[in-house]
Amino acid sequence: MDFIVLLWEFNPFLGFPGLILSENILYLKGTMTKLFCFVMENDMQIHNTRNVFLFPGQGAQYRGMGADFRETPAGAELFQIASDITGRDMTALLQDADDETLKRTDVSQPAITLVNLAAARYLAEQGIQPAGCAGFSLGEYAALTVAGVISPEECFKLVKKRGEAMQIASDRLGTGKNAPGMAAILGLAPDQVEALIAEWRIPGLYPANFNSPRQVAVSGTAEALASAEPRFKQAGAKRFIRLGVAGPFHSPLISDAAEQFRPALEALHFRDPVIPFYSNVSGSQVLTGEEAKRLSLRQITEPVRWIAEEQAIDKDGPEAVLETGPGKVLTGLWKDSDTSIPCFGAGTVEAIHRFISEKTK
Repeated sequence: MDFIVLLWEFNPFLGFPGLILSENILYLKGTMTKLFCFVMENDMQIHNTRNVFLFPGQGAQYRGMGADFRETPAGAELFQIASDITGRDMTALLQDADDETLKRTDVSQPAITLVNLAAARYLAEQGIQPAGCAGFSLGEYAALTVAGVISPEECFKLVKKRGEAMQIASDRLGTGKNAPGMAAILGLAPDQVEALIAEWRIPGLYPANFNSPRQVAVSGTAEALASAEPRFKQAGAKRFIRLGVAGPFHSPLISDAAEQFRPALEALHFRDPVIPFYSNVSGSQVLTGEEAKRLSLRQITEPVRWIAEEQAIDKDGPEAVLETGPGKVLTGLWKDSDTSIPCFGAGTVEAIHRFISEKTK
């Protein structure tokens, strides 16, 4: 009879061990010392050992998101933690806030992070553990939490400060019709978009998110975006879509926010990831907490290299990836990456049970 040895450690956020498959041995990794070892027959089904969690960022928000997770014990605990730290009633906010309120980065950052973490906790309650994680922009803070680098309390403190700093920096650049923002360019390759921006030299326009081989987001002032839209369309872009965010994120335009955020970031100790964690800035796996902290500061003003991240995840060979949070943006980007690995939505209780049914057929 063949056996698989399982080394079991505890992941304090998920409440269950994380499973990582490496050749013939399953290592369950966590942040505490090893509790015990045991042996299992290798023909015993291990529930979803190779799923990577992807956490969405700003723009994924919608009114009423996370309400179903609020009704679960783990979700209720997270709602209370988030409410205590932010000083807002997060249940009322998610139920009652209009689109313009949710669009504000000082509101959307804690709100989306709460739903991301609640979805991850609910997955854990169903026995579904991440073999790795990544987050798009803001979503990286949920990934840092699930990877054991920071605690949920530390996460909410950071995204609260990050959201406030980014909102202040954005407001300084203009409000109302003069507000800066972001737009997605569909139908042009990333290198083509970069070359056009360099050629045009429009003041206040920057490449921000390398989303997929056929989609790039740019950040800019209101004037820069207005000037760039007809030029991109003339250059062959299929669409120029203004994004539902409150600032020109991942660009030098909000460098003030990075400096305001620095003290809050430096005050915390970042632990080494206990499962594979992938960075927006490098587009690759991060091995130490110190590296994760350095990259978190740079992430505010540097582009999200999501294409490279997806390629790194694909190379590591998970069975599936789960969009663990509101919306379907990351599912669409993953499908656009031409990988054969499937992506499933996991942003609601219903979607998670649909995934479980699909995997247990």
